[in-house]
Amino acid sequence: MLNLDKLKHQDSNNFFLMAGPCAIEGEEIALRIAEKIVTITDKLNIPYIFKGSYRKANRSKGSSFTGIGDEKALKILEKVGKTFDIPTVTDIHESGEAAMAAAYVDVLQIPAFLCRQTDLLIAAANTGKVVNVKKGQFLSAGSMKFAVEKIIEAGNANVILTDRGNTFGYQDLIVDYRGLPEMQSFGVPVVMDCTHSLQQPNQSSGVTGGKPELITTIAKAAIAVGADGLFIETHPDPANAKSDGANMLNLALLEDLLVKLIRIREAII
Repeated sequence: MLNLDKLKHQDSNNFFLMAGPCAIEGEEIALRIAEKIVTITDKLNIPYIFKGSYRKANRSKGSSFTGIGDEKALKILEKVGKTFDIPTVTDIHESGEAAMAAAYVDVLQIPAFLCRQTDLLIAAANTGKVVNVKKGQFLSAGSMKFAVEKIIEAGNANVILTDRGNTFGYQDLIVDYRGLPEMQSFGVPVVMDCTHSLQQPNQSSGVTGGKPELITTIAKAAIAVGADGLFIETHPDPANAKSDGANMLNLALLEDLLVKLIRIREAII
Protein backbone atom coordinates (compact mmCIF):
# COMPACT_ATOMS: atom_id res chain seq x y z
CA MET A 1 0.00 0.00 0.00
CA LEU A 2 1.18 3.50 -0.81
CA ASN A 3 2.23 5.42 2.29
CA LEU A 4 1.84 9.18 2.13
CA ASP A 5 5.28 9.63 3.66
CA LYS A 6 6.75 7.89 0.61
CA LEU A 7 5.34 10.54 -1.70
CA LYS A 8 8.40 12.59 -0.86
CA HIS A 9 11.87 11.27 -1.57
CA GLN A 10 14.11 11.23 1.47
CA ASP A 11 16.50 13.63 -0.24
CA SER A 12 13.84 15.89 -1.69
CA ASN A 13 11.83 18.82 -0.39
CA ASN A 14 9.81 18.96 -3.59
CA PHE A 15 6.06 19.03 -3.97
CA PHE A 16 4.58 15.80 -5.36
CA LEU A 17 2.72 15.55 -8.64
CA MET A 18 -0.47 13.82 -9.72
CA ALA A 19 -0.60 14.00 -13.51
CA GLY A 20 -1.84 12.19 -16.57
CA PRO A 21 -4.74 12.25 -19.02
CA CYS A 22 -8.27 13.05 -17.93
CA ALA A 23 -9.51 9.63 -19.04
CA ILE A 24 -7.84 6.40 -20.04
CA GLU A 25 -8.19 6.41 -23.83
CA GLY A 26 -6.07 3.35 -24.59
CA GLU A 27 -2.97 1.46 -23.51
CA GLU A 28 -0.46 2.95 -25.95
CA ILE A 29 -1.19 6.58 -25.17
CA ALA A 30 -1.40 5.97 -21.41
CA LEU A 31 2.03 4.32 -21.41
CA ARG A 32 3.45 7.07 -23.63
CA ILE A 33 2.20 9.83 -21.32
CA ALA A 34 3.42 8.01 -18.22
CA GLU A 35 6.86 7.37 -19.70
CA LYS A 36 7.29 11.05 -20.58
CA ILE A 37 6.22 12.26 -17.15
CA VAL A 38 8.33 9.65 -15.32
CA THR A 39 11.38 10.78 -17.31
CA ILE A 40 10.74 14.39 -16.27
CA THR A 41 9.91 13.75 -12.63
CA ASP A 42 12.84 11.37 -12.13
CA LYS A 43 15.19 14.01 -13.51
CA LEU A 44 13.67 16.72 -11.31
CA ASN A 45 13.31 14.49 -8.22
CA ILE A 46 9.57 15.04 -7.99
CA PRO A 47 7.49 12.23 -6.41
CA TYR A 48 4.92 11.20 -9.00
CA ILE A 49 1.47 9.53 -9.11
CA PHE A 50 0.00 8.70 -12.53
CA LYS A 51 -3.60 9.90 -12.91
CA GLY A 52 -6.24 8.54 -15.25
CA SER A 53 -9.99 8.11 -14.90
CA TYR A 54 -11.14 4.62 -15.81
CA ARG A 55 -14.62 6.02 -16.39
CA LYS A 56 -16.09 9.52 -16.54
CA ALA A 57 -19.45 9.53 -14.78
CA ASN A 58 -20.05 13.29 -14.62
CA ARG A 59 -20.67 14.54 -18.17
CA SER A 60 -22.88 17.40 -19.30
CA LYS A 61 -24.09 15.62 -22.44
CA GLY A 62 -25.19 12.02 -22.68
CA SER A 63 -23.18 11.65 -25.88
CA SER A 64 -19.87 12.65 -24.25
CA PHE A 65 -17.04 10.12 -23.96
CA THR A 66 -17.20 8.15 -20.72
CA GLY A 67 -14.60 5.43 -21.16
CA ILE A 68 -13.29 2.37 -22.98
CA GLY A 69 -14.73 -0.12 -20.48
CA ASP A 70 -14.10 -0.34 -16.75
CA GLU A 71 -12.00 -3.50 -16.58
CA LYS A 72 -10.02 -2.63 -19.68
CA ALA A 73 -9.15 0.84 -18.36
CA LEU A 74 -8.34 -0.41 -14.86
CA LYS A 75 -5.98 -3.03 -16.28
CA ILE A 76 -4.21 -0.28 -18.23
CA LEU A 77 -3.79 1.70 -15.01
CA GLU A 78 -2.38 -1.40 -13.35
CA LYS A 79 0.04 -1.92 -16.25
CA VAL A 80 1.22 1.70 -16.06
CA GLY A 81 1.94 1.28 -12.35
CA LYS A 82 3.83 -1.96 -12.79
CA THR A 83 5.73 -0.88 -15.91
CA PHE A 84 7.15 2.27 -14.34
CA ASP A 85 6.98 1.26 -10.66
CA ILE A 86 4.83 4.27 -9.79
CA PRO A 87 1.59 4.69 -7.82
CA THR A 88 -1.62 5.38 -9.72
CA VAL A 89 -4.85 7.22 -8.95
CA THR A 90 -8.34 7.03 -10.41
CA ASP A 91 -11.82 8.36 -9.56
CA ILE A 92 -14.66 6.33 -8.11
CA HIS A 93 -18.27 7.42 -8.23
CA GLU A 94 -20.33 4.91 -6.25
CA SER A 95 -19.66 2.85 -3.14
CA GLY A 96 -19.66 -0.40 -5.10
CA GLU A 97 -16.74 0.78 -7.23
CA ALA A 98 -14.31 1.23 -4.34
CA ALA A 99 -13.20 -2.37 -3.89
CA MET A 100 -13.14 -2.95 -7.65
CA ALA A 101 -10.86 0.01 -8.39
CA ALA A 102 -8.71 -0.62 -5.30
CA ALA A 103 -7.61 -3.93 -6.80
CA TYR A 104 -5.81 -2.03 -9.58
CA VAL A 105 -4.68 1.37 -8.22
CA ASP A 106 -2.97 2.87 -5.17
CA VAL A 107 -5.09 5.99 -4.62
CA LEU A 108 -8.86 6.34 -4.85
CA GLN A 109 -10.09 9.79 -5.79
CA ILE A 110 -13.46 11.18 -4.72
CA PRO A 111 -14.80 13.67 -7.30
CA ALA A 112 -15.64 17.16 -6.07
CA PHE A 113 -19.36 16.79 -6.66
CA LEU A 114 -19.35 13.69 -4.44
CA CYS A 115 -17.15 14.87 -1.57
CA ARG A 116 -20.06 14.86 0.92
CA GLN A 117 -21.25 11.33 0.06
CA THR A 118 -20.70 9.52 3.33
CA ASP A 119 -21.15 5.97 2.01
CA LEU A 120 -18.68 6.64 -0.81
CA LEU A 121 -16.06 8.09 1.52
CA ILE A 122 -16.38 5.18 3.96
CA ALA A 123 -16.24 2.61 1.15
CA ALA A 124 -13.03 4.19 -0.12
CA ALA A 125 -11.60 4.31 3.40
CA ASN A 126 -12.40 0.65 3.98
CA THR A 127 -10.15 -0.42 1.10
CA GLY A 128 -7.13 0.80 3.04
CA LYS A 129 -5.93 2.76 0.01
CA VAL A 130 -4.95 6.42 0.11
CA VAL A 131 -8.09 8.51 -0.45
CA ASN A 132 -7.81 11.81 -2.34
CA VAL A 133 -10.92 13.93 -1.82
CA LYS A 134 -11.50 16.84 -4.15
CA LYS A 135 -13.09 19.85 -2.45
CA GLY A 136 -16.54 20.60 -3.77
CA GLN A 137 -16.80 23.81 -5.77
CA PHE A 138 -19.77 24.61 -3.55
CA LEU A 139 -17.94 24.18 -0.21
CA SER A 140 -15.64 26.28 1.91
CA ALA A 141 -12.20 24.91 2.70
CA GLY A 142 -13.20 24.62 6.35
CA SER A 143 -16.08 22.31 5.50
CA MET A 144 -13.66 19.69 4.20
CA LYS A 145 -12.66 18.75 7.73
CA PHE A 146 -15.81 16.64 7.88
CA ALA A 147 -14.74 14.58 4.86
CA VAL A 148 -11.38 13.99 6.54
CA GLU A 149 -13.10 12.98 9.77
CA LYS A 150 -15.36 10.47 8.00
CA ILE A 151 -12.39 8.69 6.43
CA ILE A 152 -10.25 8.70 9.59
CA GLU A 153 -13.17 7.52 11.73
CA ALA A 154 -13.55 4.61 9.30
CA GLY A 155 -10.01 3.58 10.24
CA ASN A 156 -7.96 5.07 7.41
CA ALA A 157 -5.62 8.00 8.11
CA ASN A 158 -4.22 8.14 4.55
CA VAL A 159 -6.10 11.18 3.28
CA ILE A 160 -5.27 13.88 0.74
CA LEU A 161 -7.41 16.95 0.05
CA THR A 162 -7.39 18.64 -3.36
CA ASP A 163 -8.67 22.14 -4.09
CA ARG A 164 -10.19 22.73 -7.50
CA GLY A 165 -11.64 26.21 -7.20
CA ASN A 166 -14.98 27.64 -6.12
CA THR A 167 -18.12 28.25 -8.13
CA PHE A 168 -18.30 31.84 -9.33
CA GLY A 169 -21.63 32.56 -10.96
CA TYR A 170 -22.91 29.93 -13.35
CA GLN A 171 -20.01 29.49 -15.76
CA ASP A 172 -16.73 30.12 -13.99
CA LEU A 173 -14.53 29.14 -11.06
CA ILE A 174 -12.13 31.09 -8.89
CA VAL A 175 -9.36 29.92 -6.56
CA ASP A 176 -9.22 31.19 -2.98
CA TYR A 177 -5.66 30.39 -1.89
CA ARG A 178 -6.54 30.94 1.76
CA GLY A 179 -8.12 27.51 1.58
CA LEU A 180 -4.84 25.64 1.12
CA PRO A 181 -3.32 26.42 4.54
CA GLU A 182 -6.74 26.08 6.13
CA MET A 183 -7.08 22.51 4.84
CA GLN A 184 -3.46 21.75 5.78
CA SER A 185 -4.44 22.56 9.36
CA PHE A 186 -6.45 19.32 9.34
CA GLY A 187 -3.13 17.43 9.29
CA VAL A 188 -3.35 16.08 5.73
CA PRO A 189 -1.44 16.88 2.51
CA VAL A 190 -3.16 19.45 0.33
CA VAL A 191 -2.99 19.49 -3.45
CA MET A 192 -3.94 22.19 -5.95
CA ASP A 193 -5.74 21.01 -9.06
CA CYS A 194 -4.26 23.38 -11.62
CA THR A 195 -6.43 22.29 -14.53
CA HIS A 196 -9.97 21.68 -13.26
CA SER A 197 -9.83 24.96 -11.36
CA LEU A 198 -9.69 26.63 -14.78
CA GLN A 199 -12.79 24.95 -16.15
CA GLN A 200 -15.71 26.98 -17.46
CA PRO A 201 -18.66 24.70 -16.73
CA ASN A 202 -22.27 24.86 -17.91
CA GLN A 203 -21.54 26.11 -21.41
CA SER A 204 -24.50 26.26 -23.81
CA SER A 205 -22.76 23.71 -26.04
CA GLY A 206 -22.89 21.14 -23.26
CA VAL A 207 -19.10 20.82 -23.38
CA THR A 208 -17.09 22.35 -20.53
CA GLY A 209 -14.67 25.09 -21.54
CA GLY A 210 -11.43 26.17 -19.91
CA LYS A 211 -8.51 28.57 -19.71
CA PRO A 212 -5.38 26.41 -20.01
CA GLU A 213 -3.22 29.47 -20.62
CA LEU A 214 -3.56 30.19 -16.89
CA ILE A 215 -2.34 26.79 -15.65
CA THR A 216 1.10 28.24 -15.01
CA THR A 217 -0.42 31.08 -12.97
CA ILE A 218 -2.48 28.72 -10.80
CA ALA A 219 0.48 26.38 -10.27
CA LYS A 220 2.95 29.13 -9.38
CA ALA A 221 0.59 30.66 -6.85
CA ALA A 222 -0.15 27.28 -5.27
CA ILE A 223 3.53 26.47 -4.77
CA ALA A 224 4.16 29.96 -3.41
CA VAL A 225 1.37 29.43 -0.86
CA GLY A 226 2.92 26.11 0.17
CA ALA A 227 0.82 23.41 -1.50
CA ASP A 228 2.10 19.90 -0.78
CA GLY A 229 1.29 18.69 -4.26
CA LEU A 230 -0.09 19.60 -7.66
CA PHE A 231 -2.70 17.89 -9.82
CA ILE A 232 -2.30 18.50 -13.56
CA GLU A 233 -4.16 16.80 -16.36
CA THR A 234 -1.91 16.64 -19.40
CA HIS A 235 -2.05 15.18 -22.90
CA PRO A 236 0.20 15.29 -25.98
CA ASP A 237 -2.71 16.62 -28.06
CA PRO A 238 -5.30 18.31 -25.81
CA ALA A 239 -7.41 19.49 -28.75
CA ASN A 240 -8.10 15.87 -29.67
CA ALA A 241 -8.28 14.40 -26.16
CA LYS A 242 -11.50 12.48 -25.58
CA SER A 243 -12.27 14.23 -22.29
CA ASP A 244 -11.62 17.69 -20.80
CA GLY A 245 -9.22 18.77 -23.53
CA ALA A 246 -10.27 22.40 -23.08
CA ASN A 247 -8.44 22.77 -19.77
CA MET A 248 -5.53 20.31 -20.08
CA LEU A 249 -1.85 21.19 -20.28
CA ASN A 250 0.00 20.22 -23.42
CA LEU A 251 2.47 17.53 -22.35
CA ALA A 252 5.27 19.31 -24.20
CA LEU A 253 4.97 22.23 -21.73
CA LEU A 254 5.13 20.19 -18.52
CA GLU A 255 8.89 20.05 -17.93
CA ASP A 256 9.43 23.79 -18.32
CA LEU A 257 6.57 24.48 -15.91
CA LEU A 258 7.92 22.07 -13.30
CA VAL A 259 11.40 23.59 -13.49
CA LYS A 260 9.93 27.02 -12.75
CA LEU A 261 7.87 25.63 -9.88
CA ILE A 262 10.91 24.02 -8.29
CA ARG A 263 12.62 27.41 -8.24
CA ILE A 264 9.63 28.88 -6.42
CA ARG A 265 9.63 25.99 -3.97
CA GLU A 266 13.32 26.44 -3.27
CA ALA A 267 12.77 30.13 -2.61
CA ILE A 268 10.15 29.58 0.08
CA ILE A 269 11.56 26.66 2.08
